[in-house]
Amino acid sequence: MTVSSWTVNIALQTFDRKIIMIKQEALPVWDLSALYEAPVDPKVADDIATVTQGAKDFSARYKGQVGSLAQAGDGAALAGAIGEFEALEEILGRLYSYAGLLYATDTTAPAHGKLYGDVQAQAATISADMLFFPLELNDISDHQLENLMVDCSALERYRPWLRDLRLEKPFQLDDAQERLLLEKSVTGRAAWNRLFDDTMARLRFDVSGQSLPLEATLDQLSDVDRGKRQVAAQALSTTFQTQLPVFSHIYNTLMKDMEIEKRWRGYDDVATPRHISNRVESDVVSALVDAVRDSYPDISHRYYALKAKWLGLEKLEHWDRNAPLPGDGGERIAWGEAQDIVLDAYRGFAPEMAELAEPFFTQGWIDAAPRAGKAPGAFSHPTIPSAHPYVLLNYLGRTRDVMTLAHELGHGVHQRLAADQGLLMAETPLTLAETASVFGEMLTFRQLLANTKTVEQRRIMLASKVEDMINTAVRQTAFYQFERKVHEARVAGELTVEDINAAWMSVQVESLGPSVNLGAGYETYWAYIPHFIHSPFYVYAYSFGDCLVNSLYAVYQEAPDGFDQKYFAALRAGGTLRHKELLEPFGLDASDPTFWSRGLSVISGLIDELEALEGE
Repeated sequence: MTVSSWTVNIALQTFDRKIIMIKQEALPVWDLSALYEAPVDPKVADDIATVTQGAKDFSARYKGQVGSLAQAGDGAALAGAIGEFEALEEILGRLYSYAGLLYATDTTAPAHGKLYGDVQAQAATISADMLFFPLELNDISDHQLENLMVDCSALERYRPWLRDLRLEKPFQLDDAQERLLLEKSVTGRAAWNRLFDDTMARLRFDVSGQSLPLEATLDQLSDVDRGKRQVAAQALSTTFQTQLPVFSHIYNTLMKDMEIEKRWRGYDDVATPRHISNRVESDVVSALVDAVRDSYPDISHRYYALKAKWLGLEKLEHWDRNAPLPGDGGERIAWGEAQDIVLDAYRGFAPEMAELAEPFFTQGWIDAAPRAGKAPGAFSHPTIPSAHPYVLLNYLGRTRDVMTLAHELGHGVHQRLAADQGLLMAETPLTLAETASVFGEMLTFRQLLANTKTVEQRRIMLASKVEDMINTAVRQTAFYQFERKVHEARVAGELTVEDINAAWMSVQVESLGPSVNLGAGYETYWAYIPHFIHSPFYVYAYSFGDCLVNSLYAVYQEAPDGFDQKYFAALRAGGTLRHKELLEPFGLDASDPTFWSRGLSVISGLIDELEALEGE
């Protein structure tokens, strides 16, 4: 299959401020034909009709009957019903995946937005027809369900899904209430999410007379020219400032929405639904957050003091935080070279890992080209088990972009391996999903570090990795703190822009430390973080994954023989195992209070090495 491409020109400045141009190269874009050929593909309408009717038929056969099947001891019939439910969810997942991915390629295209909105609305109606099923399954007693699974191997296969489903049992509402919440989500949370996305996609930032989209402007914050970084930072805050009434209204509305649902369902904490979906205990999350906060002085504060010294500054301004180090000319890495770097790193760990990653490059599974209207950031979407994952990047050629490629491919490899579990059990909790991605990053970093030839190159590589780790472990923990602050404050009433800004600044000052001056304008930067809108409290999963991988990689270094097989077994498990079960073969336990400190000490150790290089 020939991968279509979108050609980009990237202008940049080297350290000596000489303007150069990256050689034009073709960056891949998606071939979505594994899902549908086009929005007008007749199969789209056929699948909508099939799943719509299928959901009605399913409801007619099983609604009000699930308990009777259990009572009759008919485990095979119950397993058959779950299989039918899974098949319908797969069709729905195909539709949802296609509409969402197409929308991500250009969020400003009216046709893409219409399809995305139509599928969301139809999916809500279809899901409402099947909503009774998990509710009735949870009405079966634990004892009865256990006996059925013991007696029926077909039902036993679904044990992990049924186990996780029962985590929701204490917080379930009745059928009518659940249906109302589901159907109204289209005009509620989903609508506000889309408004945020559409607004953000249309923003343009005036950078020295150029009108740039968000990703291109954020990229300027890593430019070697300090003046360009400052101009970009000010452009960001100027535009964000004009949109803060909209963004604060969106955020206030979504926070109130969550608070209402918390009361109705009886959650003990606003983050409880996230902990449940992550299959992680709240005390484990608290231990992680406490450990990271305790490490601020030894990690982020210490590193930024070093960086200010390297840059010849008394303090870093917020636009200096991601600045290249002296000696780092900001050279760009061509796409083909980035591909080779990541695949070689994966192959060095295990040939199977590179084999699983290669089709992303050869079969149109990556969209790497930055362009107007495209969704910002990066992600790997698992789609459905009968298809394959898709990776989105906005590739600009920096070392950080290569690490992002390694990160998202880690997700992609994981998603391919987990697909054998089937739709209901392939999805991995976010905390463990980030493990595979960060491990892919670590493999790539270690290879790049091993290939450095000078002290200066080693310093630049080490510093780049420390910054990535700070952005993952420290920054994401601070984001989680921010979310807790504003959500808890929202209970008392609507928050003003100034309230949200103040909460943002308080956690940023604490996490970044005294060597970073957070000047005027930085208070607005909360506005562009999509996780706050789309996935509340998601962010701690990054910290979880980073610290976990640090410990996991240490195990690999100490005992590499047979590690790859245990690692692949963990990835193949998908959502069938909890973190305790997955980590046990490696001799690790995330519930151990010292576990997180051990992972954070890896970051501290890299800073120790940077300090040791000061005399060389």
